[in-house]
Parts: sequence; structure tokens; C-alpha cells
Amino acid sequence: MTTTTVNASASGVFQLGGDLPIHRLGFGAMRITGEGIWGEPKDQQKAKQVLRRAVELGVNFIDTADAYGPEVSERLIAEALHPYPKDLIIATKGGLTRSGPNEWAPVGRPEYLRQQVELSLRRLKVERIDLWQLHRIDPKVPVEESLGVIKDLQKQGKIRHVGLSEVTPEEIDRAKKTVEIVSVQNLYNLSDRQHEKVLQYCEKHNLGFIPWFPVAAGKLARTGGPLDSAAKRHNNTVAQLSIAWLLHHSPVALPIPGTSSVDHLEENIQSASVDLSAEEWKAIENDAAKSA
Repeated sequence: MTTTTVNASASGVFQLGGDLPIHRLGFGAMRITGEGIWGEPKDQQKAKQVLRRAVELGVNFIDTADAYGPEVSERLIAEALHPYPKDLIIATKGGLTRSGPNEWAPVGRPEYLRQQVELSLRRLKVERIDLWQLHRIDPKVPVEESLGVIKDLQKQGKIRHVGLSEVTPEEIDRAKKTVEIVSVQNLYNLSDRQHEKVLQYCEKHNLGFIPWFPVAAGKLARTGGPLDSAAKRHNNTVAQLSIAWLLHHSPVALPIPGTSSVDHLEENIQSASVDLSAEEWKAIENDAAKSA
């Protein structure tokens, strides 16, 4: 196992919802499940070890979902970390159903979402979910109906803050008419910036922007490619440089790299200490644009 003295606190602090201080570099708990995000992990003890090590390294924001496993990720988090440290914020999501490995289908019916919130509370062993996110907007259900029940649960004290996932600025505006939104989780990384307008919206309104799949891929990150070459020049890995770029690129970016390996976790946490000049970051961004 590699060792590191870097702490996630080096990534800075973001006030989620204006009242929950979290270290900007968090942990995504999707990959502590089985292949295809389905079923149990190959080694449950190693999965729990990753979770405990993340907290040891200063991670105080863990993102999961009822669909990861399904149910497996939430249960393992509770088994590994409950009773939770006072500053640990666990975010979860609901609104996607699973019928097999790598299969996902949105369901936004109010009675279903209410059930899933109750089950998440039970599995996570909490009385209130600090951040509950609608995993996807169901095209068959008006978002007002989906979020109306979430607003009710928030009033009951079972949800503190509400977020969205894979949405446009227009969809955020529509959702905000029903319930206050504090975060958005969209696909975003150095090589895939299709949601740049969403990030800009989050910056304007001080919403947390949680980029899933935060590590750059494709031509930009291939061996010998621009990002790989830059990483070697700075004695970093492609993953570290990708995560560090997100932290540099926007003050509301909250990357949540996930892994089932303690070694990879420690490598990712070291991203918080990557320190490049503005000119060096600009050169990397220019290379990314050329590789798009």
C-alpha cells in the first residue's frame, strides 16, 4: 500500500447549501459494488477498508445512490462508518431502477421516490439525509410531481438539502419552482465539457457542481497523449491531473473520484496538492481543445 501525507482538506472547503462545510475533494461510492454496479463487491472487507481510509484522509463528503448495487453501496457505507463522524456528509440519490448489470431506468413516481427515501434512511442508519438528489428526471412524470414529495419529506425533517443529476439550466430553473436546489451532478471532465453552461449556472447561483466521471479519457488521456505527457512532466498521474484541473477550474466543482482500491484512493487524494501555474493549466486546456 502506498502512503500519503496529503489530506482532502487541502482541496479547500465549499459550503453545501450554505450551511454544510465539506472538503471539495470527495469520494464517489459507486465502484464499491459488483461488476456493472450490480451486486456485492468481490471483497466486502476491502470495500469497507476503502471507505474508512477515505475518512482517515480527510474526505467528509461521500456520494452514493440507492441504485448502486442496488442497495449495496448504502449498506456498506453504514457497516463501515456508522456511527458517523460529526462532520461527515453522505449524499445519496433516488429515481433510477435496476434490472441487471449496467441497466438503468428512471422512475420518478412520487410513491416510489418516497419509498426509496425511507429505505435509504434505513440502510444508511440516519434520521435525515443531508443531500438527496434526483438521480434522473423521469420523462414520464412531471418534475413537479417527483420533487413535490421530496419537498414534503424535507418539511418532515427527513431530507436536509436537495440536488439534481444530469440536467440543463432550464431544468434546474423549473425544479427550483418546487424545491430549493443546492447541487447538480453531471458528467464532466477535462475531455468532456458538454455541460459547461451548467457549471456556469452553478457558479452564478453558488450551487455545488459534482462532476461524475471526473477523470479525463479518450485521445487526450491516452498513453503519450497531451494529458499523459503533462502528467509525466509534473510527476503526476493522468487521474491526479484530471482531478486537480477540476478543483482549479471552478470554485464550485466538487469532484468525487471513486475506486475500490486503497492505493488508487490515496493516489486520488494526492490530487489536492497538485500545484500548477495558471499558464500550465491554460496549456493543458489548449491541448484538450485540440484533442476534442
